[in-house]
Order: sequence, then C-alpha cells, then structure tokens
Amino acid sequence: MKIGQKNQIITSVTESDTAKAFGSGELLVLATPRMIALMEECSYKCISSDLEAGASTVGTSINVKHLSATPIGMKVTIEAEITEIDGRRVCFSVKAYDECGLIGEGTHERFIVYSEKFTAKTYAKLESK
Repeated sequence: MKIGQKNQIITSVTESDTAKAFGSGELLVLATPRMIALMEECSYKCISSDLEAGASTVGTSINVKHLSATPIGMKVTIEAEITEIDGRRVCFSVKAYDECGLIGEGTHERFIVYSEKFTAKTYAKLESK
C-alpha cells in the first residue's frame, strides 16, 4: 500500500441504483447514497489485497459533493486514490464520472481493523444493553 495507489470501478446505472429505489428522492437518477457506496467499495478494494490475513477496513469518514445527475443506462466510473497513510488510517481522493464528465468528488477515510476483534467488540454491545 502506498500513496498514489489507485483503483477504478465501472458500472452501469440501473433502476435499483436510483434515488427513487434508495428512498433518497423520487427521481430515476443515480442516488447520492449509491454513488457514495461505490466510492467506499472502490476505496476498500484499492487496498484489500495489501492487508494481512484477518485484517479488513471500515469507513470512518466521507465528504463528497454530488455535482451532476446520471440517468439509468449510463456508465459510471468510480476512482479512488490513496492520498495519506497514517498508521491504520488510510485517506483517499474519490471521484465519480459518467459518460459526460465529473459527477461527484470528495474525500474518504478508512481504518484498518482486525476482523475477529472488531466483530467481537461490536457484538458485545448486544450483551451490554
């Protein structure tokens, strides 16, 4: 894992990706929550093969702007690039494009965790409530 490392995802917008389907609006355009989910997916996949056995990442922060609407049927390209590594914290620049240009951009932060320990700690919450 290194600064400048990149990943890309290409997908097509379907009805299940729309604001109407996500409940974030009524229109049949790419939903902002779906664009954000794609940015997170692209980021975690950017570094997943570099992690040691038993490690994973969780998203801890995201700050993005959704700049332009994308209709059903259009291709969307998501890009993630590592901009900072600070111990187990990894920061990314994220961008989304449709076939006409930039539709979203921002920053995303992920934290490297150890899956077994993280899951045990999380589910311990059920016993303490």
